[in-house]
Amino acid sequence: MRRFFLLVLIILPALAFAGSTFEYRLPNGLKLVVREDHRAPVVISSVWYKVGGSYEHDGITGVSHMLEHMMFKGTKRYGPGELVKIVNRNGGQQNAMTSSDYTMYYQRLASDKLPISFELEADRMKNLLLNKAALEKEQQVVMEERRMRIDDNPQGLTWERFCAAAFLNNPYHHPVIGWMTDIKHMTHTDLQKWYDTWYAPNNAIIVIVGDVKKNYVYDLAKKYFGLLKPSKIPNLKPRNEAPALGVRQVFVNAHAKLPWLVMGYNVPVLKTAKAQWKPYALEMLAGILSAGNSARLSKNLVRGKQIAVGASAQYDLYSLHGNLLILAGTPGVNHTVNDLKKALIAEVHRLQTKLVTEKELQRVKAQVIAQNVYRKDSIMRQAMDIGTAEVVGLSWRDSDAFVKKIDVVTPKQIQQVAREFLTPRQLTFAILKPKTRRKGS
Repeated sequence: MRRFFLLVLIILPALAFAGSTFEYRLPNGLKLVVREDHRAPVVISSVWYKVGGSYEHDGITGVSHMLEHMMFKGTKRYGPGELVKIVNRNGGQQNAMTSSDYTMYYQRLASDKLPISFELEADRMKNLLLNKAALEKEQQVVMEERRMRIDDNPQGLTWERFCAAAFLNNPYHHPVIGWMTDIKHMTHTDLQKWYDTWYAPNNAIIVIVGDVKKNYVYDLAKKYFGLLKPSKIPNLKPRNEAPALGVRQVFVNAHAKLPWLVMGYNVPVLKTAKAQWKPYALEMLAGILSAGNSARLSKNLVRGKQIAVGASAQYDLYSLHGNLLILAGTPGVNHTVNDLKKALIAEVHRLQTKLVTEKELQRVKAQVIAQNVYRKDSIMRQAMDIGTAEVVGLSWRDSDAFVKKIDVVTPKQIQQVAREFLTPRQLTFAILKPKTRRKGS
């Protein structure tokens, strides 16, 4: 116990490096979150749109990701490739990402270059040119990206089929990149409608972290984004997962060197949980299993019984819909996937029947808290923590409260969520079975 508190005393001062956080709302609905961090003369400027793969329906899956690609193809003011050239010319870096719940664009720049980011992002928020010829070329790029990530990647293919089974009517059923047939048949009209519907100031959050002053950033936001007109944003209907009726099984035969097992239990997240302590208990449960080399999966299954060459557990608090607590691994030499599956279920059963000791819990808390605190060393990580909470309808305050909430999780709470959620009824598992290649194939 004493070692844990000493460690916390050592790592918590790192929080002092993160400056104060401020939020604003423009009259057109745009939300601005500014975190001052004056350790280096740089800034992360990011724009988060509340739209991603989980917003899509059959026939247009992948449209959010495709639009992300097209956002670099030019506006009425700046031609194709100009945005990239301008940022590069000013010594900056930029990229974008699409997830199930958001699409995000960011630039990393010297602090005095922040107006460049605001000018470019405000322009393409409303003035994007969606050229049909450019779309046809980009479709080929995205189709090749899908082949590389999923179709020709055995674990990627298994993961896609696993999610399709684990989420029946929850929108995480669809892959973010989209099904191949939808990518092939995506039209200019699909893209234009998606852009017109979701890309608007009242559906966006700007997150700024770095060596800036809040009033200066607020004035810039009013100057560049303040005159953009809001849109009528559709109200999302509830997309709750249908009640589970029993274990769901997926078997994937693919050309692979090693078998792979992935198991998932349907669980709540902060956005969907009726009791807010439960997601934090699930976070600690995943940590007990997989936080570091001394965690149970590594200690018992990898180094101990050598049933697995690798095994892990993961859980994400921040998503728009109910999600999964994942257990995954590759069986060791002289062991089968079934051996590994039994061993993982045995570890779950142990959590359900025997309380985690206070000593083990405090050790894992120290690791989880330390990892979270040291993320603050990166202004990009700070922006991600703020944005991923905000974009699913939570707050940056929820992200900041993570350490406090984790610190009060008890052994009994961990046992309770294990018993409530980690049941066969809630389980989906997928097995990748290597398929032998024929000679000459």
